[in-house]
Amino acid sequence: MSHYKPYPAYKDSGVEWIGEVPEYWSVVRIKRAAQIATDRCNIIPAGLPYIGLEDVESGSGQYKPTATASRQSDDSTVGLFQEGDVLYGKLRPYLRKCIAGRVDGACSTEFLILKPSLVSTNWLQNWLLTPDVTQQIEAGCDGAKMPRTDWEHVGSIHIPTPNKTEQDFILAALDRETARIDTLITRKIRFIELLKEKRSALITHAVTKGLDPTVKMKDSGVEWIGEVPEHWQHSKVAWDMKMTIGWTPPTGNRSYYGGPHNWVSIADLSAGRVCNTKQTITDKAVAEMRGTRAPAGSLLFSYKLSLGEVALLEQPAYTNEAIAAFHPCKRVHMPFWKYAAPVILPRYSRENIYGSALLNQELMNSARMYLPEVVEQEAIAAAIDRETTRIDALIAKTQHSIDLLKERRAAFITAAVTGQIDLRGEIA
Repeated sequence: MSHYKPYPAYKDSGVEWIGEVPEYWSVVRIKRAAQIATDRCNIIPAGLPYIGLEDVESGSGQYKPTATASRQSDDSTVGLFQEGDVLYGKLRPYLRKCIAGRVDGACSTEFLILKPSLVSTNWLQNWLLTPDVTQQIEAGCDGAKMPRTDWEHVGSIHIPTPNKTEQDFILAALDRETARIDTLITRKIRFIELLKEKRSALITHAVTKGLDPTVKMKDSGVEWIGEVPEHWQHSKVAWDMKMTIGWTPPTGNRSYYGGPHNWVSIADLSAGRVCNTKQTITDKAVAEMRGTRAPAGSLLFSYKLSLGEVALLEQPAYTNEAIAAFHPCKRVHMPFWKYAAPVILPRYSRENIYGSALLNQELMNSARMYLPEVVEQEAIAAAIDRETTRIDALIAKTQHSIDLLKERRAAFITAAVTGQIDLRGEIA
């Protein structure tokens, strides 16, 4: 932003965290620049869209509707907003969920519906999305785990206000620059999606076809697998591996937790390897536990929640009931199974009444697969390690550039709506 010039003269805003503003700007409380709307209903008028907190992208204020309905139920109470209103998410303000109403609609009651008067819709939205304002709102929230703000507090926050003509000039320049940044972000996000697709395809091919493109193939008899190398042998999970399922001690009983035994939950799987767990259990819990301890070297597989999450176990541990532990064996190289299990096992899932994939011990044990000799499994796992490490590094690098672009976007908006830069002459 170094090529943008400041305003000719500034004055103290009178608000410590805002600092100086252009000398002719006003600084007022939001409750003077906007009013709160409280219209509610249970039946959404025909044709009106619904916006839930989940439909608003954090930080950008963009409308990104979820794939499933975000309304709690068909008769839940909703707020009614009009075109030009600003919806501010009062639950967990640090998520920075604030969207401008482009048409009349209905919304979650977790939004404050603000009707701008002294400032334009986009000016108020951009101001509420700035990190400094978010910090001020957070400071006055009630609740530690689920902080929530209210209109009294939001309305007390100050907002710098040039005249509306100047607001329009600044917002037009903002729109042009943020659109350019958003385009770059979108391209990079798509690039990451393509890299993830490539990663997934690479793993699937390697664990079902091997590494040698010249090897003689045979029909597997399994439709989704297709052909496999001729020398690979047909098997089922239960034929080659011992699998155990864990158990969760009653969470309200403190005598079960904080002991000397590692206890794995889904949260422990994210790193791909598990050594020390976030929670431990006591001798009493172990004595009453129905599961057995998984030995070091086991492959842990999440088969209920976050289906397909895997991790190699580096220390003996117990697991919760949503994790299957495949014990080390002579026939299967566990680092190979770490890649193969998420490809093979979900194929044998069934849908529950809610349409979600469901696996159980019986379905997993009966899953069909084709395995090469262990030495080839080792080679395949090593090859996948090399390729996925390269892809993951590229994904991380691209994600870092996205994060920097988002920081630049936020900083540019903050500089514009506080008058740190003069955008009045930036419209061609």
